[in-house]
Amino acid sequence: MEILRIGFIGAGGNTRLRHLPGFNKCEGVEPFAVCNRSLESSQKVAEEFGIRHAFTDWQEIIDHPDVDAVCIGTWPNTHAQMTIAALEAGKHVLCEARMAANLVEAEAMLAASRVRPDLVSQLVPSPLTLNLDTRIITLLQESLIGKLQEVFVGHTFADYQHPEDPLPWRLDRRLSGVNALTLGILHEMLQRWIPGDLDVLQALAGIYTPTRIDDATGERIEVTLPESLDVLAQFVDGPRLTYHISGVDAGPPILEVRINGTKGSLRVDIAHQTLTFYGLDNEAGKLIEVPPEEKLGWRVEEDFIASIRNGMPVKLTNFDAGIRYMRFSQAVDETWSKFSVT
Repeated sequence: MEILRIGFIGAGGNTRLRHLPGFNKCEGVEPFAVCNRSLESSQKVAEEFGIRHAFTDWQEIIDHPDVDAVCIGTWPNTHAQMTIAALEAGKHVLCEARMAANLVEAEAMLAASRVRPDLVSQLVPSPLTLNLDTRIITLLQESLIGKLQEVFVGHTFADYQHPEDPLPWRLDRRLSGVNALTLGILHEMLQRWIPGDLDVLQALAGIYTPTRIDDATGERIEVTLPESLDVLAQFVDGPRLTYHISGVDAGPPILEVRINGTKGSLRVDIAHQTLTFYGLDNEAGKLIEVPPEEKLGWRVEEDFIASIRNGMPVKLTNFDAGIRYMRFSQAVDETWSKFSVT
């Protein structure tokens, strides 16, 4: 079996937790080179995971003739530039979510991937419901809840309650672009279950700490991404979609989806990985078992290698799906920016 050599641009938490161990488990795959934010950090990662080369410039990964594929684990503001450069250099690409800083950059990535259909272009999928997706899709296709009426997505946590905390990357538009809070990761998940286009009707954002300290410079930076976000949207065939995402909720964290229809409601408790159906006359609800064979789990690196070796189509997640959630995120950003609450 020909060895596939992977170059890693960015070696943050998700790369070290998932991608590097995942590729190390794949037969005939070698984590070959890494470039992190400094030579010291690159060398540290290289030593920890047995990687041959540590670089200081990500372009060295792109230009290296022995690198077959690139895993991009940086912030969204660099994804387009790095992805396009890798594809133009003839490298397969696995790019971390969110797809890009904005829709224009995401569309440029898609265009570059279409120029090189011989190369695999894959986005890291939302991992939240990989063990639940198959069962949810089946239940909705079988009309368990009847005709879809509305969907509510709630995610609350307390990460941004303290104004003295430094500026995190998720609140830094320079790094995250239009990607607000966890909207993109939640919407990618949702669009697996419910197809169809959406119109964003309203979006309101709360920015309660107008400035935060930038750790890199020590300067106060204006916060221009939401600490709290509410979105009201509508599917073109009628059902309503509501998001409530808040990083300033001191109560127990919530991560759930409620899907309501004419025959009942499906509650997806993401935090506890459970599905519960509430019929019209069943207030107690019925816990739905998920067959073990439907619990697909995290297999991102394995699927990426299979696509390279066997031509297996990318499902989780291809660039077309990325464009869909980026289009939604862009529309939400443009809408809430007109009505922000500070």
